[in-house]
Amino acid sequence: MQNKKFMGLDYGNSRIGIAFSDNTGTIATADSVYKCKGDSEDLKYLVRLAKENEISAIVLGLPLNADGTESEMSRRVQNFGSSLQDLSHIDVFYQDERYTSFEAEEYLKEAGLKWEERKKLLDKVSAQIILQNYLDEKK
Repeated sequence: MQNKKFMGLDYGNSRIGIAFSDNTGTIATADSVYKCKGDSEDLKYLVRLAKENEISAIVLGLPLNADGTESEMSRRVQNFGSSLQDLSHIDVFYQDERYTSFEAEEYLKEAGLKWEERKKLLDKVSAQIILQNYLDEKK
């Protein structure tokens, strides 16, 4: 069976949440939070991470306005994604990420975590939700 492992990213100005799927591309798991150091270094890190994990595709959360229109941040994410695809030679797909941070926050609250603990986990749980939504829509 061919590897169908995906990497999900919740891109932000200061942090990037990272999640991975299993080898069948069915279940997303939160992995880590990367502190941004500038696009060039960030891209190098993510390309290396994708190669090390034998990723077949990358899913980037696309921050749209509530009405579904693009924002300045969504254009920034698409530029970053385009550079990531060019450097990694791995397909980059976009997933609407509206309300994923809220969903992640609610999930972590239900788990009984204090704000300080939730803050540390929020970006990677958001990446997990973005990736899982993408995987579910592909079925």
